[in-house]
Amino acid sequence: MVNSLFKCTSALEMSRENDLELSPLTALSPLDGRYATRVGVLRNHFSEFGLIRYRVMIEVRWLAYLAAEPGISELPPLSGDANDFLDRLVNDFSLADAQRIKAIEHDTNHDVKAVEYFLKEIFASHAELDHTSEFIHFGCTSEDINNLAYALMLKNARNDILIPAATKVSRTLIDLSTATADIPMLARTHGQAASPTTVGKEVANVIARFETALIDFSTIALVGKFNGAVGNYNAHVSAYPEIDWPAVSNNLITSLRQFIEMLGVEHSAMTTQIEPHDGLAALCHAALRMNTILIDLSRDMWGYISIGYFQQSPVVGEVGSSTMPHKINPIDFENAEGNLGIANALLEHLAGKLPISRWQRDLTDSTVLRNLGTAFGYSLLGWNSLHKGLGKLEINRSQLAEDLDSAWEVLAEAIQTVMRRHGIPEPYEKLKALTRGHNGINRNSLRAFIEQLDVPPEAKKRLMDLSPATYTGNAASATRAFLRRLHLSGQ
Repeated sequence: MVNSLFKCTSALEMSRENDLELSPLTALSPLDGRYATRVGVLRNHFSEFGLIRYRVMIEVRWLAYLAAEPGISELPPLSGDANDFLDRLVNDFSLADAQRIKAIEHDTNHDVKAVEYFLKEIFASHAELDHTSEFIHFGCTSEDINNLAYALMLKNARNDILIPAATKVSRTLIDLSTATADIPMLARTHGQAASPTTVGKEVANVIARFETALIDFSTIALVGKFNGAVGNYNAHVSAYPEIDWPAVSNNLITSLRQFIEMLGVEHSAMTTQIEPHDGLAALCHAALRMNTILIDLSRDMWGYISIGYFQQSPVVGEVGSSTMPHKINPIDFENAEGNLGIANALLEHLAGKLPISRWQRDLTDSTVLRNLGTAFGYSLLGWNSLHKGLGKLEINRSQLAEDLDSAWEVLAEAIQTVMRRHGIPEPYEKLKALTRGHNGINRNSLRAFIEQLDVPPEAKKRLMDLSPATYTGNAASATRAFLRRLHLSGQ
């Protein structure tokens, strides 16, 4: 009976496996399924449509740039009408346009050549541009188009979406640190009671790391090449030998650099057929480091919620457990940790693989590059989950105070250090004997120990007045000073 049921289910699934249309419920990746509304903003850049649109943009801008160069007499300057036509082609590029390119690719089995043929089709309706058709893709290898398309994709997605999303996390942390700079908290080195700190100081530690990584991510140069099949301008020289292509200060090579920099991408002069991707690797490593810092934070916040230092605001209608009604699980921090881990696995592979290519070219980078959107999609998902989780937090002052008041043994550090200053022998060993592994260390037992110390009265008074809640060093002042510097620097 059971075997029969399984056979029927299997047959049913097999009969339907080709019937499912793509939707959030049938998507293979959760980025396009369960989490589609959270990361859909990236589709305009990282999707196949986005890549094709950027390719069209590069091809069109390259043609217009060539036409403006006096060194190529066979391609006269374009009229205002022709340039307007090209602008509309780029600005109004539609899903139908991309679908037409994919249909052409079905026949050519080559994605970039399909873009060239598409443009020739479109130009046929414009007499002036129709005469320029053979200058589409002039001197280019596919990688000249692709590397710049990916560079623009990353530049725009980084500036418009990724940096703002990461900055929101940082700003939320800054607000949390500011609000809690003076709230004492028991530190827990090795998971054990340790010298107290403040909540705000521990958050500031994360901010300092994350802001440094975010600056790196924001400022890494995206570079591009436009020098032909193996990086030597072979075709360019064959067509126009009179032009000194390699000379930085002469004719069109200057235009090449200007063309690339006009796009907001730096020029890479020495390449094989492909741009070496070292800048892309650096960008992936910077994102990976950001994610690693936030994974660390997610785990710490999970732990602080677990021991009651933070509470989470309940959301009306939300269920924490299918069987335990009381639970408010730290799901946002768990979601952040899990998705940032997936992102880092992809980013690590991208950073390690992309700079490696056999001889002058192989295609292993081509298929890997298509996963940039997936890597940054999981990053964005993790950042947004963490931001959401931070927004639900409420500080639990009573639990923080209770933990501090139950850990008077942490003052052993202060006492033995004062004893060292005043020449009392074996101070560490005496405090170790008093406190290590002993339960019941409290205010009274420590005061009794301090009372018999042969130290100056003012030193004894400072120790007598000390409590775990006041033994926070310069945590609060250091936090406020750090936040002031951050504000003044504009971060």
